[in-house]
Amino acid sequence: MSDSELNTARQTDNRNEKKPDIPELSNAEQLFVVGGFSVIQKLLLILTGLLTLGAAGMEVLGIYENGIITLADILMMFLYTEVVAMVVVSYTGRGSPFIYPIFIAITAIARLIVLQGKDMDPQNILFEAGAIVLLALAAIVIMRLPRR
Repeated sequence: MSDSELNTARQTDNRNEKKPDIPELSNAEQLFVVGGFSVIQKLLLILTGLLTLGAAGMEVLGIYENGIITLADILMMFLYTEVVAMVVVSYTGRGSPFIYPIFIAITAIARLIVLQGKDMDPQNILFEAGAIVLLALAAIVIMRLPRR
């Protein structure tokens, strides 16, 4: 059997294979489903942004009442800022939505290290610092990947 006959036989076999039954959706159904979920996503993003702003406001009020600003308070404000930035990126579709959760995780681990302070086992500090380095490397890899 020649190469052309083999190719023809393979093409014929592929056409005769049974494909799984996938329900066909009309354009109106697709528009309704995708549009509906898009609206729900936007509403949840707005709600997330508003809740984050409320939490940040409560944090500022707590700082004002205590009269002292600590490093933990500043790091918490960075967390709120990064959540708002993540909401904006998700809402507008500009930028990489995968980078901001990594930044939030880095800030959260740094805040954890600061809050635990001197009472923490040195081995745990190394593990958490290693996690920060790993997350930073992941962010660099994601930012350097070519966009499609």
